[in-house]
Amino acid sequence: MATTTETLRTAGAPGQAAVPPDGGRKRRRASRAGRQLHAGWLTYLILGVFTIGSLYPLVWQLFAASHTTARLAETTPPFWFGDRLFDNLGSAWDDANMSRAVINTVFVAGTVTLSTVLFATLAGFAFAKLRFRAKNLLMMMVIGTMMVPPQLTVVPMFMAIANLEWTDHLQAVILPMMVSAFGVFFMRQYLAQALPSELIEAARVDGANSLRIVWHVVFPAARPAMAVLGMLTFVMAWNEFFWPIIALTQQNPTVQVALTNLGRGYVQDQGVIMAGALIATLPLLIAFVIFGRQIVGGIMNGALKG
Repeated sequence: MATTTETLRTAGAPGQAAVPPDGGRKRRRASRAGRQLHAGWLTYLILGVFTIGSLYPLVWQLFAASHTTARLAETTPPFWFGDRLFDNLGSAWDDANMSRAVINTVFVAGTVTLSTVLFATLAGFAFAKLRFRAKNLLMMMVIGTMMVPPQLTVVPMFMAIANLEWTDHLQAVILPMMVSAFGVFFMRQYLAQALPSELIEAARVDGANSLRIVWHVVFPAARPAMAVLGMLTFVMAWNEFFWPIIALTQQNPTVQVALTNLGRGYVQDQGVIMAGALIATLPLLIAFVIFGRQIVGGIMNGALKG
């Protein structure tokens, strides 16, 4: 009886196609595979908790920037806006020479970002797709520089810029950061997977020289990784403090160097310090709001192509 039932189920009704024993299971799997997944309430709860935890320091900075030092020193800290926000912002802007600092930092961060993305992409392409002697040895040397603590290079770099008479000049900050070992390694790993060697050979067969291959083949393929590297480099250059505080002064500062001027004195005005930190943070937030969608979209396109 069981055999007869299975045979009838397999054969199907008259006029219908035969259905294999596990056909229903396969169809259900295909339906589940093609159906869009929806997050449950637990997922939203976890994401909400992490989002609130990530935004809390910024929100607290905004609250603290709108109060006086006396109010911030009370046992119960403020958890809402005060009436001193614009006064503290004005004091921080004037006391820290923030107008010059913002202009200097935009110039330094923009120049460092462009040079790092350009040179790292070219070097990454060379290490990933070109053949030359001692390629692996040179790549190991590049990676090895990432293991050297930056504190060890301070004295030689300061002696070099002092001999060049670049002290308190922006080129003293830009030149040491024009390319990074991490950027070279990052672009090399990306191009090794995302750029087919056959595409380069086809361009050479068509008569393209090396410069044209880089411009029309390498750069379009590396665009998602270049966007990510540019974002990371800009944030790093904007927040750089250790070397600028040595090479620059308060007369020609970057934003991070200018903020140190707010913390001086016998009694520190915490509200003004928080206002200065808020001024230093806002350009990064604005840049991410404007370019965040393009950066994330570039990452996803690169992942789909890979």
